[in-house]
Amino acid sequence: MSTPDQVLIWPIVIYGGLVVLLVAFIVAGSWLLGERHSSPGRDVPYESGIQPTGSARVRYGVRYYLVAIFFLLFDIEAAIIFAWAIAFYELGWQGYAAAGLFIITLLLGLVYVWKLGGLDWSRRGDGGDAQ
Repeated sequence: MSTPDQVLIWPIVIYGGLVVLLVAFIVAGSWLLGERHSSPGRDVPYESGIQPTGSARVRYGVRYYLVAIFFLLFDIEAAIIFAWAIAFYELGWQGYAAAGLFIITLLLGLVYVWKLGGLDWSRRGDGGDAQ
């Protein structure tokens, strides 16, 4: 007999086993019942109804990756500030000061990148264009 403080593990184990059996059954059934054929056009990637042209090995400039990194940084910043805004009253003045320090640090980083020319798209010949 178990006490209320003990967690019964056997229902979780049985459930996990049933899930594994169900997944195995579905995969095996689709493999047995599925069609097996190939044609020359089957391995060609579909690009909105247009036949693919050129190589998939296009080289992008460094600026493309800089924009991607900037997007990630500011997207994560927005998520953190949103979470802070939700918990604003619980965090109090200490949370307000921490969020202010966080925002000031990000603004200093933005000014630094701006001064280095990381946001300047007018320059050409430095890898900014896709080739």
